[in-house]
Amino acid sequence: MSMNVGLFDRFIRFALGAMLLYIGIGLNPDTALGYGLDAVGAIAILSGVFGFCGLYRLLGIDTRKTSSEAE
Repeated sequence: MSMNVGLFDRFIRFALGAMLLYIGIGLNPDTALGYGLDAVGAIAILSGVFGFCGLYRLLGIDTRKTSSEAE
């Protein structure tokens, strides 16, 4: 499992995931919508923490900057 999510993308995923978890747990507890938002939020946070996105891998997308691209 190699990293394929860049730093900015990871930050956005983490922030969006936290917001979805807040909405799911805080505003819609014990509803199907709340559980769905919790699941999507948890996946977004985990992909932000680990820097890996399975969908990106299937589509061949890599948002990380390599050392040759940074120059």
